[in-house]
Amino acid sequence: MKTFNIKYTLLSILLVAGLTSCNNDDDITDLPQELDFTGTFVQEDQMGRPGINTVLSGTSEIKDDFNVTIPSEQVATFQPLFLDRAVALHAAFGAEYETNILGLDAATLTTILAADVLQVAPDAPTTYFDGTNVLTGRTLTDDIIDISLVLVFGGENGDRFNGQDTNGDGTPDLPILVTDGVNNSGETPLNSFPYLEPPHSL
Repeated sequence: MKTFNIKYTLLSILLVAGLTSCNNDDDITDLPQELDFTGTFVQEDQMGRPGINTVLSGTSEIKDDFNVTIPSEQVATFQPLFLDRAVALHAAFGAEYETNILGLDAATLTTILAADVLQVAPDAPTTYFDGTNVLTGRTLTDDIIDISLVLVFGGENGDRFNGQDTNGDGTPDLPILVTDGVNNSGETPLNSFPYLEPPHSL
């Protein structure tokens, strides 16, 4: 899993929901004893599959619309847009979309990715992708962003856009799009909540 701290994100959300005012003082001493969750709440974001909306939406407006659309309505609205974006991103580098490592063409892949839900398969290994099982769940050590990039840009072997020199002139002709360059090795989930290690730099 990439280095970011869900524990502090959750704490921030709770503080925003519970505090009626804030200032630039880091020493908050007047936390409420009970949080007030009455009123009407508006969905602002969702991230069942991190990175998909960011890569395939194309514009900030589409991204924002996707974030406030319930998953059951996302495919009809956003799959055509995601498909156009995936094809255009390949075309920008003089390439056509190539069936990916799962054997999925662009239309099928974007149909799957357009519904921002995280599947769970109770009778299969829990993994985002382990080389065989795909989208059967998600573990804290899964490299979600790299897996998503490989599914979109990796082609049949998973390494299509990996900085290759396609014409043999010694200069890379294709960019590196199958990884974000952040190594997730060394992640060791804890055995108790919040399960994540303390923040650390790579």
